[in-house]
Amino acid sequence: MKPKRPVKIKTFQQACKFVLKVKTCLIFGSKKSDLPCLWDVVDLPGRQPGQPGWGEKVEAVWGWKNELPARFPDEIFYGKLPGGLAMLMCVDHLRSVHYPAHHRPVSTCSPLARRAYDLIRTEPYTTTELRKALSPSGTISKSKVDGALVELQVTLNITRSNEPGLKRDTWLPFAEQYPDICGGEA
Repeated sequence: MKPKRPVKIKTFQQACKFVLKVKTCLIFGSKKSDLPCLWDVVDLPGRQPGQPGWGEKVEAVWGWKNELPARFPDEIFYGKLPGGLAMLMCVDHLRSVHYPAHHRPVSTCSPLARRAYDLIRTEPYTTTELRKALSPSGTISKSKVDGALVELQVTLNITRSNEPGLKRDTWLPFAEQYPDICGGEA
């Protein structure tokens, strides 16, 4: 019996099939997780010496992490796992396994995360807008605000908007984008 050939992805369609097949995958690898990783299976060239930009592989993976959930919002979810690892997940797996296991009410989150959620709940915010709104004088560090955003993503209280064509991460309440998963609860 021949050993299985490793998956080698070169196209957006292949990346979509991969995510749906594995149910959950990291975007980029991590020693903290045994989950499959999109980066590891993409077979495109990296940046070549003297070439401008990031190279085909980075551009593809970085673009697909946004484009997959934007084009297939009922099938693919982008979010963060505990530990803050960026991932793509099959929405059926999100609904049946991940959400019930990992959702926590906003009331259990840190004070800064609750403040961020209160802003996001009223209207969508980009990360930059949220940093400015939470700390107009700059007294709260960028890393603290980013940590609050990760906390809200991990606890499935906010999610990145799947609106096609957005150039910046724009945050919405999870219940607004996925009301069928959480029953509209906040």
